[in-house]
Amino acid sequence: MSRAARHRRRAATEPPAIAGHHRGHGHSHEPPAPAGRRVRVAIAALLVPAALATAVGIVLFAPWSGFARTDAAAAAGPRVPGHVTAATEVPCDTADPGAPLDCVALDVTLADGRTVQTVASKVRGTVPWGAGDDIVLLQSGDPADPASYDPVDFQRGTPMLVLAVLFAVAVVALGRWRGLAALIALGLSLVVLVTFVLPAILAGRDPLAVAVAGSCAIMFGVLYLTHGFSARTSTAVLGTLASLVLIGVLGAVFVAAAHITGLGEDTAGLARALGTSVDGRGLVLAGLVIGALGALDDVTVTQTSAVWELNAADPAMRPRALFAAAMRIGRDHVASSVNTLVLAYAGAALPLLLLFSVAERGLTDTLTTEVIAVEVVRTLVGSIGIVASVPVTTALAVAVVTRR
Repeated sequence: MSRAARHRRRAATEPPAIAGHHRGHGHSHEPPAPAGRRVRVAIAALLVPAALATAVGIVLFAPWSGFARTDAAAAAGPRVPGHVTAATEVPCDTADPGAPLDCVALDVTLADGRTVQTVASKVRGTVPWGAGDDIVLLQSGDPADPASYDPVDFQRGTPMLVLAVLFAVAVVALGRWRGLAALIALGLSLVVLVTFVLPAILAGRDPLAVAVAGSCAIMFGVLYLTHGFSARTSTAVLGTLASLVLIGVLGAVFVAAAHITGLGEDTAGLARALGTSVDGRGLVLAGLVIGALGALDDVTVTQTSAVWELNAADPAMRPRALFAAAMRIGRDHVASSVNTLVLAYAGAALPLLLLFSVAERGLTDTLTTEVIAVEVVRTLVGSIGIVASVPVTTALAVAVVTRR
């Protein structure tokens, strides 16, 4: 058979090409087409008011005049670094030579070259600081008086900086430019927390309202900065926003129903430091919203990407089948995410769980104690929000991707 005849036979048996690709490919290898004009208008109609409300909340709640430094903070004095050169066991009562050696005298060299001696009491027979340690001292009196320095903590800057660098290198090595964008987004989250959320709460603003405004600002900034401006990212933003609203509502309802006051030892210490009353319940709700945001971003972005990729693999898939396929992925993701939340909160409350275990309190009594009940409510409300985010985000993504 001649070459021309073989070519004619092959052409007769192959299906016709469409747009430069064979029908047998199943889908185009080009990037997904952008959303249609009507879809973009609908997304903007939902997101623009939310973005404007977030900006208004930031302006209204931000303490533009700053917040006054409390008397407790002003009286505490500065923290100064030092290096322990010697540690000697001494009696706490220096007037009694026969007293037990219950204290340790630390010779500490300060950053300016001066050497001071401070005495630390043993706790359970030991002192955490010893010769060769880099520590932090609290200066509570005359800087020239060696007796005005008390050890309060270790210096941890160097190992934490090394760990942060390793983390950044690992993220950039795997994610490349997307990883670098994720690190910038992480920095943005920290900026919002440090420069807006914390100062606003310290200035007496409503903690829940501040947390909602701050979380929305983080959500918009992080998702668009990390994943770019597209219909796909906007769909994830919509799913995250809807789930945050649900978490806020459920949190407010069940925190009130469970009579959680949030007035534990930490809140009492904060109230003493601020010199004013603190909305403990508002702090619980604020922590619930902010804590759930990270997990929500993960789930909503993953579900949106799953819908887009499934549609790219088979553009002919009907919306109902596309939704069902994406939900199968979402169920696996939710199962692992919920377990992650439970273990994360259990790990944070592990010392308290050990304490209750030693006290031999029953399971019901332990779980309904306020300090544990707060973590239970956070876990369950956050998990409900994550579970709800899967069908909500998947439905939104299917509606957008099938109407390009």
